[in-house]
Amino acid sequence: MTSSATQLGFDSLLANADSDNRARELERETGHLPDSYDEAIPFYRTLIERNHTAMLAADADETTRLHDEAHNLALRLNGGDGGILAHENAPGYVLARETAALPGNVPLWGQTGDFIITVGDMLVRIELEGMFGIGARHTFWPGFSVHAVELDRPFLSETGYRSFVGIYAAPQPGLTPDLFAQQVIAAHIERELNGKLVAIAQKYRDRGA
Repeated sequence: MTSSATQLGFDSLLANADSDNRARELERETGHLPDSYDEAIPFYRTLIERNHTAMLAADADETTRLHDEAHNLALRLNGGDGGILAHENAPGYVLARETAALPGNVPLWGQTGDFIITVGDMLVRIELEGMFGIGARHTFWPGFSVHAVELDRPFLSETGYRSFVGIYAAPQPGLTPDLFAQQVIAAHIERELNGKLVAIAQKYRDRGA
């Protein structure tokens, strides 16, 4: 019984020490960052602006550093809990939502946005991910999704929708988000569709894609 009590006490000490170590590590990594949304949102806007500049310069090291900083900012706002995208009011979603580009405007790199571009004769609506997008900490180029604008005209797929994530291509200086999306879509049409678009199926036209 004494041995068990001693063991339980020892386990408790280990758990407390582990918790203290995690708290110190979190403070070391995030202590310089804001811990309230009033300060975090304008701070995140500056991260986006700096990320945009780094992307235009094709500076992969700087974009990685800034994405890590964004992650740590969300982590601090979440009290160290890793679920920064666990639900719509988690810090990653709040930061992205509060700093999104106005609908129809081409966003900065790192900013979420919803805008329309033309690829050949095709109008497409782009939803661009920001610094909390899928794989954003591991790839230079952010993911985006494409929606058909004119449902009665040929598109990339019969559903009127397609997503592009995990885009691995060398950084290219001077490339803005709209030009990037145009190039990716044009390359997909040429390589994957043999240069030919497809009709959107009627059931997707009926439901508005």
